[in-house]
Amino acid sequence: MKAESTKKQCEFNEKTTALAAAEIRKLCIRSLASIGSGHIGGCMSVSDILAVLYTDIMNIDPKKPHDESRDWLVMSKGHCGPALYATLALKGYFKKEELFTLNRGGTNLPSHCDRLKTVGIDISTGSLGQGLSLAAGVAYGKTLRGIGGRVYAVLGDGELQEGQNWEAFQFIAHRNVKNLITIIDNNRRQLDGYTADICDPFSLKEKFQAFGLDAREVDGHDVTDIYKSLKAAENTQKPAVLICNTEKGHGCNFAEIPGFNHYMPVTEELADSAIAEIDRRLEERYGYSR
Repeated sequence: MKAESTKKQCEFNEKTTALAAAEIRKLCIRSLASIGSGHIGGCMSVSDILAVLYTDIMNIDPKKPHDESRDWLVMSKGHCGPALYATLALKGYFKKEELFTLNRGGTNLPSHCDRLKTVGIDISTGSLGQGLSLAAGVAYGKTLRGIGGRVYAVLGDGELQEGQNWEAFQFIAHRNVKNLITIIDNNRRQLDGYTADICDPFSLKEKFQAFGLDAREVDGHDVTDIYKSLKAAENTQKPAVLICNTEKGHGCNFAEIPGFNHYMPVTEELADSAIAEIDRRLEERYGYSR
């Protein structure tokens, strides 16, 4: 039985997916603590999105990572490789112990995603603003070749300042690339401040709609809202964009507070505190943490 068939027979369970998101955060925090620092803010804001995609939505099989009909994930926001690595390890693409080689010499887990090094990485990314063009090419290529499967592109709101994205959106709309779903991690911050202060994006939803795209706003930390919105996006007659409103550093207590949380020191003591708080919040909401 194909992975897609298996997924479609399983009912969505909020608790299961929330626990997956928590585990992604914990694995990511531990891996960053092992090297003492990292891009914690964006990794935390995107964790719930990745949990829904890999737990409930995508047609994937860790045993067949190169299956032509699989769904593809393009992590355009390059600094969030560690969150994606944690997700792939959780799904069984490689052993969790490998996460502790992050960014070290000879690692298969470099700072930015590299499809030639890491099992489960579909597209090499890292230069911000280029991932969407690559995702559009993959999705359109699937259509031309008659190959099934969707492409999911995860972008940061800061990288939307790169003009190449808007050229890509114009192509996506013109060619009606419906097998591509774009997800914006709209945490309203970038490297050195708030996007509204650095280069105001104005209304993202109105801009996407002006391009002829199906745009909807989503609570990016509500796994149920993310799931329902992604399922709705599968059935739209236009290419879809989900604007996931998130908080940079969300779910990691020491990263939720500072104004500058793009890149931070991550000690083992901070990691212990953050993981204990993640478990406490799960216990409070679901009565179960591990």
